[in-house]
Amino acid sequence: MKAAKVPGLDPGGSLRANAARIVATRLDELRSLAEEATSAADASAAQHDMRIAAKRMRYVLEVTGPCFGEEATRARTAAKHLQTVLGDIHDCDVMLPRVAAQIERLRAEDVSTVLRGGGEESDLDPSLVREAPHRAAYRGLELLTVHLEARRALLYERFLELWRGHVDRGTWSALDRRGGG
Repeated sequence: MKAAKVPGLDPGGSLRANAARIVATRLDELRSLAEEATSAADASAAQHDMRIAAKRMRYVLEVTGPCFGEEATRARTAAKHLQTVLGDIHDCDVMLPRVAAQIERLRAEDVSTVLRGGGEESDLDPSLVREAPHRAAYRGLELLTVHLEARRALLYERFLELWRGHVDRGTWSALDRRGGG
């Protein structure tokens, strides 16, 4: 996700004025992604983009936070927590297809082994599956898939609670009122 351009930066202007423009842009970016990211558990692209936006928000507040006081500290901490939980969700999103691909690779190897074991017979003897070299691996990989899917669901619920909690507590609107958004 490409960062939104910050309008109105003035190289001759004050740090606080320029920081306010940057923070406002990053806050708008974060908020604009929230509706789609919170709309469905499988909105992985929006959740990943929101993680990147939270990271940008966090880092700009680490540098400019003193311009905006305690509100910036709370918003920076909130952005860090969002970044972390959304990063953990993204890790699950990355691992699930890799595990599925591994299952498919092992299955293809096992099919080849069973076919070779059948020789020139007109049909395959079901007992040939005992020769499949990866037959024991499937259960572990399927259980890993179950774990990753369950973990992702749990993390998504945490993300929703975290986002809604900060909206309800006014974390972002307090930064707006302070002049940072």
